[in-house]
Amino acid sequence: MNAFLLVLEILAVIAALILLALALIALGTKLVCRPSKVGKVEIGALQDSTQTDQRGAVRSVQSADLQISSHTLEAIWTPMHLERLAHTYWRFLTRCTLGLVQIQYTEQERFIVLICRPFVLLSFRKPEYQMDQHRGIVRWRIERGILVAAPGVNSDGYLEIDVARRPGTKPGMSTLHVDVEIDNYFPSIAAWIAQWVYAATQSKAHVLVCCAYLRSIAHGDLAEAKSVHFVPIDQLPTPSGPRPRDRGNAGGDGAPAQSTS
Repeated sequence: MNAFLLVLEILAVIAALILLALALIALGTKLVCRPSKVGKVEIGALQDSTQTDQRGAVRSVQSADLQISSHTLEAIWTPMHLERLAHTYWRFLTRCTLGLVQIQYTEQERFIVLICRPFVLLSFRKPEYQMDQHRGIVRWRIERGILVAAPGVNSDGYLEIDVARRPGTKPGMSTLHVDVEIDNYFPSIAAWIAQWVYAATQSKAHVLVCCAYLRSIAHGDLAEAKSVHFVPIDQLPTPSGPRPRDRGNAGGDGAPAQSTS
Protein backbone atom coordinates (compact mmCIF):
# COMPACT_ATOMS: atom_id res chain seq x y z
CA MET A 1 0.00 0.00 0.00
CA ASN A 2 2.82 2.38 0.88
CA ALA A 3 4.49 1.66 -2.44
CA PHE A 4 1.23 2.43 -4.27
CA LEU A 5 0.88 5.76 -2.47
CA LEU A 6 4.48 6.60 -3.29
CA VAL A 7 3.84 5.97 -6.99
CA LEU A 8 0.75 8.21 -6.85
CA GLU A 9 2.76 10.97 -5.19
CA ILE A 10 5.48 10.71 -7.84
CA LEU A 11 2.90 10.86 -10.62
CA ALA A 12 1.26 13.88 -8.98
CA VAL A 13 4.61 15.68 -8.81
CA ILE A 14 5.34 14.87 -12.47
CA ALA A 15 1.88 16.12 -13.50
CA ALA A 16 2.40 19.33 -11.51
CA LEU A 17 5.79 19.91 -13.17
CA ILE A 18 4.28 19.36 -16.63
CA LEU A 19 1.48 21.84 -15.89
CA LEU A 20 4.02 24.35 -14.60
CA ALA A 21 6.15 23.93 -17.73
CA LEU A 22 3.10 24.42 -19.98
CA ALA A 23 2.12 27.55 -18.04
CA LEU A 24 5.63 28.96 -18.39
CA ILE A 25 5.60 28.26 -22.14
CA ALA A 26 2.25 30.03 -22.49
CA LEU A 27 3.50 33.00 -20.45
CA GLY A 28 6.76 33.15 -22.36
CA THR A 29 4.87 33.13 -25.67
CA LYS A 30 2.80 36.15 -24.63
CA LEU A 31 5.82 38.05 -23.37
CA VAL A 32 8.12 37.59 -26.36
CA CYS A 33 5.37 38.24 -28.91
CA ARG A 34 4.70 41.78 -27.71
CA PRO A 35 5.79 44.80 -29.82
CA SER A 36 9.50 45.48 -29.42
CA LYS A 37 12.37 47.47 -30.87
CA VAL A 38 15.79 46.28 -32.00
CA GLY A 39 18.02 49.26 -32.72
CA LYS A 40 16.07 51.40 -35.19
CA VAL A 41 13.87 48.51 -36.31
CA GLU A 42 10.41 48.32 -34.76
CA ILE A 43 8.73 44.90 -34.55
CA GLY A 44 4.95 44.89 -34.32
CA ALA A 45 3.02 42.47 -32.15
CA LEU A 46 3.09 38.91 -33.50
CA GLN A 47 -0.29 37.70 -34.72
CA ASP A 48 -0.74 33.97 -34.19
CA SER A 49 -3.53 31.99 -35.84
CA THR A 50 -3.46 28.21 -35.46
CA GLN A 51 -6.41 26.10 -36.58
CA THR A 52 -7.24 22.45 -37.12
CA ASP A 53 -9.83 21.11 -39.55
CA GLN A 54 -12.00 18.02 -39.14
CA ARG A 55 -9.38 15.84 -40.86
CA GLY A 56 -6.78 16.79 -38.26
CA ALA A 57 -4.82 19.03 -40.67
CA VAL A 58 -3.23 22.07 -39.03
CA ARG A 59 -2.89 25.53 -40.55
CA SER A 60 -0.71 27.88 -38.52
CA VAL A 61 0.23 31.45 -39.48
CA GLN A 62 2.48 33.80 -37.51
CA SER A 63 2.58 37.36 -38.86
CA ALA A 64 4.29 40.60 -37.91
CA ASP A 65 5.24 43.94 -39.44
CA LEU A 66 8.76 45.35 -39.13
CA GLN A 67 9.46 49.07 -39.62
CA ILE A 68 12.86 49.13 -41.29
CA SER A 69 15.03 51.64 -43.16
CA SER A 70 13.96 51.84 -46.82
CA HIS A 71 17.61 52.03 -47.89
CA THR A 72 18.48 48.88 -45.91
CA LEU A 73 15.48 46.97 -47.24
CA GLU A 74 16.22 47.96 -50.84
CA ALA A 75 19.80 46.70 -50.49
CA ILE A 76 18.69 43.24 -49.35
CA TRP A 77 15.70 42.81 -51.70
CA THR A 78 17.42 40.19 -53.85
CA PRO A 79 17.02 36.43 -54.46
CA MET A 80 20.26 35.82 -52.55
CA HIS A 81 18.94 37.58 -49.46
CA LEU A 82 15.60 35.77 -49.82
CA GLU A 83 17.51 32.51 -49.49
CA ARG A 84 19.51 33.91 -46.57
CA LEU A 85 16.22 34.87 -44.91
CA ALA A 86 15.00 31.28 -45.33
CA HIS A 87 18.26 29.74 -44.11
CA THR A 88 18.15 31.99 -41.02
CA TYR A 89 14.92 30.26 -39.96
CA TRP A 90 16.60 26.84 -40.06
CA ARG A 91 19.71 28.10 -38.30
CA PHE A 92 17.66 29.44 -35.45
CA LEU A 93 16.05 26.04 -34.85
CA THR A 94 19.53 24.71 -34.12
CA ARG A 95 20.45 27.66 -31.90
CA CYS A 96 17.31 27.61 -29.76
CA THR A 97 17.63 23.86 -29.09
CA LEU A 98 21.30 24.19 -28.10
CA GLY A 99 22.36 22.11 -31.07
CA LEU A 100 20.10 19.14 -30.38
CA VAL A 101 18.10 19.85 -33.52
CA GLN A 102 20.22 20.00 -36.67
CA ILE A 103 19.41 20.87 -40.28
CA GLN A 104 20.89 18.70 -43.00
CA TYR A 105 20.87 19.64 -46.67
CA THR A 106 20.94 17.67 -49.90
CA GLU A 107 20.30 18.83 -53.46
CA GLN A 108 16.68 17.68 -53.27
CA GLU A 109 15.73 17.69 -49.58
CA ARG A 110 16.02 19.41 -46.21
CA PHE A 111 16.04 17.33 -43.01
CA ILE A 112 15.29 18.47 -39.45
CA VAL A 113 16.99 15.83 -37.32
CA LEU A 114 17.37 15.16 -33.62
CA ILE A 115 21.18 15.16 -33.29
CA CYS A 116 21.69 13.13 -36.47
CA ARG A 117 20.00 10.81 -38.91
CA PRO A 118 18.14 8.46 -38.82
CA PHE A 119 16.23 10.52 -36.21
CA VAL A 120 14.43 12.68 -38.79
CA LEU A 121 11.76 14.86 -37.18
CA LEU A 122 10.66 16.46 -40.44
CA SER A 123 11.87 16.29 -44.02
CA PHE A 124 11.02 18.68 -46.84
CA ARG A 125 11.55 18.84 -50.57
CA LYS A 126 13.98 21.46 -51.87
CA PRO A 127 12.68 25.05 -51.56
CA GLU A 128 10.57 26.77 -54.20
CA TYR A 129 11.19 30.49 -54.73
CA GLN A 130 8.92 33.24 -56.05
CA MET A 131 9.82 36.93 -56.05
CA ASP A 132 9.08 40.32 -57.59
CA GLN A 133 9.78 43.90 -56.53
CA HIS A 134 7.16 43.82 -53.77
CA ARG A 135 6.91 40.25 -52.48
CA GLY A 136 9.06 37.17 -51.93
CA ILE A 137 8.06 33.59 -51.09
CA VAL A 138 10.03 30.52 -50.05
CA ARG A 139 8.07 27.27 -49.75
CA TRP A 140 9.18 23.81 -48.58
CA ARG A 141 6.78 20.94 -49.19
CA ILE A 142 6.53 18.43 -46.34
CA GLU A 143 7.58 14.85 -47.10
CA ARG A 144 7.69 12.77 -43.92
CA GLY A 145 9.25 12.47 -40.45
CA ILE A 146 8.59 11.43 -36.85
CA LEU A 147 6.43 14.53 -36.34
CA VAL A 148 4.27 13.83 -39.42
CA ALA A 149 1.22 11.57 -39.10
CA ALA A 150 0.43 9.12 -41.91
CA PRO A 151 -2.11 11.33 -43.80
CA GLY A 152 0.53 14.04 -44.17
CA VAL A 153 3.33 11.90 -45.61
CA ASN A 154 4.16 13.11 -49.14
CA SER A 155 0.88 14.98 -49.21
CA ASP A 156 0.32 18.66 -50.04
CA GLY A 157 1.42 20.14 -46.70
CA TYR A 158 4.10 22.82 -46.66
CA LEU A 159 6.07 25.38 -44.67
CA GLU A 160 6.26 28.85 -46.20
CA ILE A 161 7.92 32.19 -45.47
CA ASP A 162 6.20 35.09 -47.23
CA VAL A 163 7.63 38.63 -47.10
CA ALA A 164 6.13 41.77 -48.61
CA ARG A 165 7.27 45.40 -48.55
CA ARG A 166 5.39 48.64 -48.77
CA PRO A 167 5.98 52.29 -47.78
CA GLY A 168 6.27 52.83 -44.04
CA THR A 169 4.50 55.27 -41.80
CA LYS A 170 7.61 57.42 -41.28
CA PRO A 171 9.87 59.17 -43.81
CA GLY A 172 12.75 56.97 -44.94
CA MET A 173 11.14 53.84 -43.49
CA SER A 174 9.42 50.85 -45.08
CA THR A 175 7.12 48.19 -43.68
CA LEU A 176 8.33 44.62 -44.08
CA HIS A 177 5.45 42.23 -43.57
CA VAL A 178 6.55 38.71 -42.62
CA ASP A 179 4.35 35.61 -42.56
CA VAL A 180 5.49 32.15 -41.47
CA GLU A 181 2.87 29.59 -42.46
CA ILE A 182 2.41 25.86 -42.02
CA ASP A 183 -0.55 24.50 -43.95
CA ASN A 184 -2.15 21.07 -44.33
CA TYR A 185 0.23 19.64 -41.74
CA PHE A 186 -0.84 16.50 -39.86
CA PRO A 187 1.05 16.44 -36.52
CA SER A 188 1.77 13.00 -35.17
CA ILE A 189 1.53 14.29 -31.59
CA ALA A 190 -2.13 15.14 -32.19
CA ALA A 191 -2.76 11.79 -33.89
CA TRP A 192 -1.00 9.67 -31.28
CA ILE A 193 -1.92 11.54 -28.10
CA ALA A 194 -4.34 14.48 -28.35
CA GLN A 195 -4.81 17.73 -30.24
CA TRP A 196 -4.51 19.81 -27.06
CA VAL A 197 -1.09 18.29 -26.34
CA TYR A 198 0.13 19.45 -29.77
CA ALA A 199 -1.39 22.90 -29.21
CA ALA A 200 0.32 23.22 -25.81
CA THR A 201 3.75 21.93 -26.86
CA GLN A 202 4.94 21.77 -30.48
CA SER A 203 2.60 24.54 -31.63
CA LYS A 204 3.72 26.92 -28.85
CA ALA A 205 7.37 26.11 -29.52
CA HIS A 206 6.85 27.04 -33.17
CA VAL A 207 5.43 30.42 -32.14
CA LEU A 208 8.42 31.09 -29.89
CA VAL A 209 10.79 30.22 -32.74
CA CYS A 210 8.95 32.64 -35.03
CA CYS A 211 9.25 35.46 -32.47
CA ALA A 212 12.98 34.94 -32.14
CA TYR A 213 13.31 34.58 -35.92
CA LEU A 214 11.78 38.04 -36.38
CA ARG A 215 14.30 39.50 -33.96
CA SER A 216 17.12 37.91 -35.99
CA ILE A 217 15.79 39.70 -39.07
CA ALA A 218 15.63 42.98 -37.15
CA HIS A 219 19.23 42.53 -36.02
CA GLY A 220 20.26 41.94 -39.65
CA ASP A 221 21.70 38.63 -38.47
CA LEU A 222 21.05 36.59 -41.62
CA ALA A 223 22.63 33.20 -42.25
CA GLU A 224 24.88 32.73 -45.25
CA ALA A 225 23.25 31.45 -48.43
CA LYS A 226 23.78 27.82 -49.43
CA SER A 227 23.53 28.41 -53.17
CA VAL A 228 26.38 29.85 -55.23
CA HIS A 229 24.48 31.08 -58.30
CA PHE A 230 21.35 33.24 -58.17
CA VAL A 231 19.06 34.32 -60.98
CA PRO A 232 17.74 37.91 -61.23
CA ILE A 233 14.36 38.69 -59.71
CA ASP A 234 12.67 38.90 -63.11
CA GLN A 235 13.65 35.29 -63.83
CA LEU A 236 11.86 33.93 -60.77
CA PRO A 237 8.12 33.08 -60.82
CA THR A 238 5.96 36.04 -59.78
CA PRO A 239 4.15 35.57 -56.44
CA SER A 240 0.41 35.23 -56.84
CA GLY A 241 -2.60 34.86 -54.60
CA PRO A 242 -3.31 36.45 -51.22
CA ARG A 243 -0.74 36.52 -48.44
CA PRO A 244 -1.06 33.82 -45.77
CA ARG A 245 -2.76 36.07 -43.21
CA ASP A 246 -5.41 36.94 -45.82
CA ARG A 247 -6.22 33.38 -46.83
CA GLY A 248 -9.08 31.28 -45.47
CA ASN A 249 -8.99 28.71 -42.72
CA ALA A 250 -7.34 25.31 -42.82
CA GLY A 251 -9.05 22.53 -44.65
CA GLY A 252 -8.44 22.14 -48.35
CA ASP A 253 -11.58 20.03 -48.63
CA GLY A 254 -13.76 22.84 -47.36
CA ALA A 255 -14.17 21.34 -43.89
CA PRO A 256 -14.61 23.90 -41.13
CA ALA A 257 -11.66 24.52 -38.83
CA GLN A 258 -11.40 25.08 -35.13
CA SER A 259 -8.89 27.30 -33.39
CA THR A 260 -6.16 25.74 -31.26
CA SER A 261 -4.30 28.97 -30.47
